[in-house]
Amino acid sequence: MTTSAQAVGHLGTDGEEYPDAYFVRLDATRFRSTLHAQGAWNEAEQHMGAASGLLAHAVEVDHPRADLQPSRFSFDILGFIPGGEVEVTTRVVRPGRTIELVEATMSQGGRSCIRLSVWRLVRGGTAAVAGTHREALPPVTSAAPTTMTGRWPGGYIASLEGRTVREHRPGRAAMWLRAPHAVVAGEEVSATAQFLAAVDAANGIAVRVGPDELAFPNVDLGVHLVREPVSAWVGLDTHVTFGPTGVGLTESALHDEAGYLGQVAQSLTVRPLPATG
Repeated sequence: MTTSAQAVGHLGTDGEEYPDAYFVRLDATRFRSTLHAQGAWNEAEQHMGAASGLLAHAVEVDHPRADLQPSRFSFDILGFIPGGEVEVTTRVVRPGRTIELVEATMSQGGRSCIRLSVWRLVRGGTAAVAGTHREALPPVTSAAPTTMTGRWPGGYIASLEGRTVREHRPGRAAMWLRAPHAVVAGEEVSATAQFLAAVDAANGIAVRVGPDELAFPNVDLGVHLVREPVSAWVGLDTHVTFGPTGVGLTESALHDEAGYLGQVAQSLTVRPLPATG
């Protein structure tokens, strides 16, 4: 399954017209982020959600393997993720007929900001033994529309479509989210890349304290899938835990419109907000 979108104009709050996409391709390795990719902690930063979709898309474009399926996406956030023009490079770390490890790196000005490694495994016929004890989330159509903009700023969060499954309480929530814009303007992307463009928002749906009270950004994003997504709607059944010494964990069961398909975990650095003024 693939999705695409044309570069239809969208007027940002700064009066500039942006395409209805998170990124615009400049050449084979360079991309420019749009207002829709803007982060929540800093307006000059990209949100990890949009960047996740781009890196997954780059792996698929540069190293297509229809015989393999992704089983794990491991993103390490190496520092500030700048908005604007970035470079994405990819390489095959461990080639193989049945198991392959591929890597993608986002950088700006020679400084790497995100590294992704993807395990891809051979497709097989295991439908006869497939199963899980996980219960599916209530369908998107039965969930009430909602937004995250009351709690979080930034163009990326404003771009998301949401549906409430379980009302938020500190450290616990369940939602459907969708990143509705194209990952890259005018380009076909897989359902997996579009799905991943919304997954990092898991850390924002079940906050234990408000982002105006404490900082708790994630330093990684680990996604394990037992099958490929069939739709862009991401169902997140999320728990957030803060430890006593400055480390937290966001963990979510992942669903799409066909049911449960994996897990996502994010390691958090919990710290006071930076001083202003």
